Amino acid sequence: MKVMITGTSQGIGKAIAELFLREGHEVVGIDRQTASMFHSRYTHYVCDIRDKERLPRVDGVNILVNNAGTQNEDDIDINLKALISVTERYGIQKDIKSILNIGSVSAHTGAEFPEYCASKGGILSYTKNVAMRIAPYGATCNSLDPGGVLTPLNECVINDPVLWNEIMEETPLKRWATPEEIAEWAYFLTVTNQFCTGQNILVDGGESINYHFVWKN
Repeated sequence: MKVMITGTSQGIGKAIAELFLREGHEVVGIDRQTASMFHSRYTHYVCDIRDKERLPRVDGVNILVNNAGTQNEDDIDINLKALISVTERYGIQKDIKSILNIGSVSAHTGAEFPEYCASKGGILSYTKNVAMRIAPYGATCNSLDPGGVLTPLNECVINDPVLWNEIMEETPLKRWATPEEIAEWAYFLTVTNQFCTGQNILVDGGESINYHFVWKN
């Protein structure tokens, strides 16, 4: 199948692209950075997804993974508005089989920067909107909403022992996911899954179910 993935130069997007390539799919990557991997079935376009006029012409996309995102940098424009533009251009068409939006646990908890939470929260409802619109094609649309993931974007806290210990206290499984783990979920939701649609799947190590209860011993 022809798979389009945004944000493929590092982190989750790169791991997803590598998994699809290993499984024999054709992958088209869009990122504002240059390619960080090379494969005969991989085509890379350098493009800021906010720039609608520069989005490449790619037809016949079967699977769309909206992974590109940022934190504290025009979050609503990049994480939500550009995601919508990409989906409307490449995803709402007869060849589509599955669309996956990479969201965040913060969309469910509100526990992060205001615009980041708002941008990811918008993905939840847009996912349901798209699921209804592509259902006539027999296609699915879901969001995959991770908690902490070991990516370059998060190195500022990963490499701070004090903050890292504090974060681990908020994570019941006492670790963060690897990009490869999230890629496995992405592959399942877009290739294996053919019936679950319009859902927001939390994969967060229990972060969203944690709470503090203080009582006298």
